[in-house]
Amino acid sequence: MIPRYARPEMVAIWEPRTRFRIWFEIEAYACEAMAEIGIIPKESAKAIWEKAKDVEFDVERIDEIEKITKHDVIAFLTHLAEFIGADARFVHQGMTSSDVLDTCLAVQLSRASDLLLADLDGLLAALKRRAFEHKMTPTIGRSHGIHAEPVTFGLKLAQAYAEFSRARERLVYARKEIATCAISGAVGTFANIDPRVETYVAQKLGLAVEPVSTQVIPRDRHAMFFATLGVIASSMERLAVEVRHLQRTEVLEAEEYFSEGQKGSSAMPHKRNPVLSENVTGLARLVRGMAVPAMENVALWHERDISHSSVERMIGPDATITLDFALVRLTGLIDKLLIYPANMQKNLDRLGGLVHSQRVLLALTQKGISREDAYAYVQRNAMPVWRGEGEFLPLLKADADIAKVLSPAELEELFDLGYHFKNVDVIFDRVFGES
Repeated sequence: MIPRYARPEMVAIWEPRTRFRIWFEIEAYACEAMAEIGIIPKESAKAIWEKAKDVEFDVERIDEIEKITKHDVIAFLTHLAEFIGADARFVHQGMTSSDVLDTCLAVQLSRASDLLLADLDGLLAALKRRAFEHKMTPTIGRSHGIHAEPVTFGLKLAQAYAEFSRARERLVYARKEIATCAISGAVGTFANIDPRVETYVAQKLGLAVEPVSTQVIPRDRHAMFFATLGVIASSMERLAVEVRHLQRTEVLEAEEYFSEGQKGSSAMPHKRNPVLSENVTGLARLVRGMAVPAMENVALWHERDISHSSVERMIGPDATITLDFALVRLTGLIDKLLIYPANMQKNLDRLGGLVHSQRVLLALTQKGISREDAYAYVQRNAMPVWRGEGEFLPLLKADADIAKVLSPAELEELFDLGYHFKNVDVIFDRVFGES
């Protein structure tokens, strides 16, 4: 991923030196386990650790060797032998490259998940704080982009909080599913390596044992993981699009924070654009796009092929780095979001009271009017208001059919804004728990 959309903490997980360090730990723990069960000398296992534990692996040297071997794991093992010496003959005994590669990927994805979970915690905290801040701030709810009925801005944020709470739960599960270790040898039969070695390495690396690994860890696990990242990205886009809509000049109910000295346009000095939420939208598309190749990786030939390898070398770093950056950006956006209650009230009032039409409809039916007739009475008074030909309440009061069953006072009571918010506490308790 390009540095513009990358944070150092996540990038570090995918750097070559990190990968080679994990490879070494896998090999060294395997040697340790083999020494414990008497397959190799304990002195050799100890020497392997001692000679390489503080080594800074030479990436350029490994790349140089790989130009000849055309095999990255062999290039690494060759480099490892250069400073381990004779005991290097015990490294990688009974193992295959996928034992190292797949187990390493499990470690990297687990570490990446931990960062992403921390990111989600930060976003959830920001959403909760702003939701309670605007718990009872009236705003218009929209369906199809059209004014519908009143809601509160806090409810909008509570909905996002609930959605990202589900996202967190999914990622916890996806992390568990991806965190498996395979040290089972060629085609996964343990013919040349003891299953106890796998158990030992898994325990040391904080992984579970893969029940059946053929020669690779089954890629349905990875498909699930990247699909989960894609769903999280979609939720992020949903929230970012909401901000973008609310910042439109004609709406301006909320707005991204605009810092001192910030410029919105190279041509128009007046511009204040929703660049952060637009950026999150674009990054979400990238993350979501990486889910499909992960799913296509599931169908490998027989016990193994490497059609998945090139895909994962790209989507592993890119998906996690991109999502990490986007989550932190979205958190900052929500944390500093400018919110304009006065504009919300202004927009609520724009339609001259039409947002209360359902209450009038229901009140008429409760007075004995058929639903069909009640709908017709209300709609014939609503349409002139749409055309700017009056206010809704006076037109209703002047309607002879309505006046027969609803008094002016009863009609006025139906226009109480607070009526719509009587269950906000119930919803908040469902989302955040009873306070």
